[in-house]
Parts: sequence; structure tokens; C-alpha cells
Amino acid sequence: MKANVIFFCLAFFYPSCKEKEDFTKLASTKENKNLFFDFKIGDVPIKVEAAVLPEERSRGLMFRESMDLNEGMLFVFEKGTSQSFWMKNTRIPLDIGYLSSSGVLLEIHKAKPFETSGVPSRSNNIKFVLELNADAYKKLGISIGSRISLKRVFEIIEYRDLNPSDYNL
Repeated sequence: MKANVIFFCLAFFYPSCKEKEDFTKLASTKENKNLFFDFKIGDVPIKVEAAVLPEERSRGLMFRESMDLNEGMLFVFEKGTSQSFWMKNTRIPLDIGYLSSSGVLLEIHKAKPFETSGVPSRSNNIKFVLELNADAYKKLGISIGSRISLKRVFEIIEYRDLNPSDYNL
């Protein structure tokens, strides 16, 4: 009887633990407790934090002291529209990449620390924004036309226990 209970527990719970374990290989926890996800833009591997909820998007990278070259923040919006990002309380100089609803990098703009006037997109179909360190797009070889995987964005949103359909994915 005891052996049957142990077998049942292993058979029932092990697969779900294994599934979670495999996905967590794609995410790592930093000292600041923010979750970074393995991600690619074009063929370039980076690690991103996902700013999906309104309060996460509002806070962005405020108050950060530094960020590695291959790290950034991916902002996900419900629909494609014009965007404007400011640098209030943001200490790190950034490049702001505006991406279309289909995940194509359309624009890259420079943003200076603490600048509050905003950096507007030229396009009115911006659904994703990828903030990287200043000059990181150039240093990493990421250019206009590079794509992100919408499937990967879907996985990240699901992992966060959010509904991808709320973001039209």
C-alpha cells in the first residue's frame, strides 16, 4: 500500500514539476528579485524583464543603477498604437526600440537619464517596446527589421499567470 501511494505521488506530481523545471531554465532570478527571461531579437540572445501590467510599465527601469549589455526590459501592450517613453527617475542612458504588432523592430531612439519630455514613436502601430542600454542595439548588432518571437512573448505572459489573449497574442 505504501509503495502504491509513493508511486502514485511520483507519477502524478513529477511530470508537472519537470515541466516547470524546464521553463525555469529559461528564467533566472537576479539579486533584485526581478525575473529575467531568455529572449532573442533577431538572432541575438538577450535577457529581458517583462513589463506587462500597467504598474510595471509605469515603473519601467526607474531607479536602476546599472544593467548588463545583454539585459533589457520588454514592455508589452494590449494593442498597437503610438507610444512615448520618458526617463523620469531613470538613471541609465537607454536605447528605446519600438516594435510593431508583428514583432518587427521599426525604430530605435536615444533616451537620456532623467529626461521627462518623452521620446515619441513615429509609428502608430507599436505594441512592444524594448529598452536596452545606450548603444546596445549597435554593439549587439541588432538592426531595424529584426524580429522578436511572438510565441516567446506568449510563453512569458503565460508563465506570469496572465492571459495572452488580453494582449491579443
